[in-house]
Amino acid sequence: MHIRNWPGQTERPALALHCMMGNASYWGPIAAGLANLVQITAPDLPGHGQSPDWPGEPDFHTHATRLIAPLITRPLDLIGHSIGATIALRIAVAAPEAVRSLTLIEPVLFAAAPDPTAETELETIRRLSLDGMDEEATRQFLSLWGEVDLDRQTTTGRARLIRQIAMVVSGNDTLMRDSANILREGGLEAIDAPVMLIMGGDSPPVIGSIAEALAERMQEVGLATVPGAGHMLPITHPDQVAGLIRMNIEQS
Repeated sequence: MHIRNWPGQTERPALALHCMMGNASYWGPIAAGLANLVQITAPDLPGHGQSPDWPGEPDFHTHATRLIAPLITRPLDLIGHSIGATIALRIAVAAPEAVRSLTLIEPVLFAAAPDPTAETELETIRRLSLDGMDEEATRQFLSLWGEVDLDRQTTTGRARLIRQIAMVVSGNDTLMRDSANILREGGLEAIDAPVMLIMGGDSPPVIGSIAEALAERMQEVGLATVPGAGHMLPITHPDQVAGLIRMNIEQS
């Protein structure tokens, strides 16, 4: 994977994982805001940014997790957004001793709080993609979760986003059914690091339900909402997000 690093004023390591159809560069402003506290490293997930493509198997979530886990060589502050948050949570459940603090921004682990509306929307996207209608599947996904107008992208950017919809479908299948067993008995409860769950005030309602369901099973957890923000709040509201990450890191 392609790795991005931002210098910090301390040697305390942090690892940040971006959302689907994004790339690690958007952590830059947040890393700058936390430079006196941590040094942030962020990989481009498979098939994103400058990293190699997802090979198609195993499922996207498992493939990404297997590549990211070796980056953790000592306890660190783990930060994730959207699917990146679910990968961070998967790692924290498997190896809680490796996490100093855990910040989950809009985790999309739909299995934690099944929601008929979200399930119907994601199933529609899956069906469109399987029927060869990747462009429309991408348009609908971005309208729900990306806050991006596909038709306003450059030709190259548009092609990249449409190509990535296969990873969205693979990842969402995992998240809807929890095939990674992130929600296994005793798993969330074993995380003894401070946890912060951050949501956008204008995000889809299912995000709040997921956050509450996860928080109920965690030891030391805070929930925070950024008013006026949607699902892409690390990009649209980096200062507020950095402030909340700081608050959580300072608890550890």
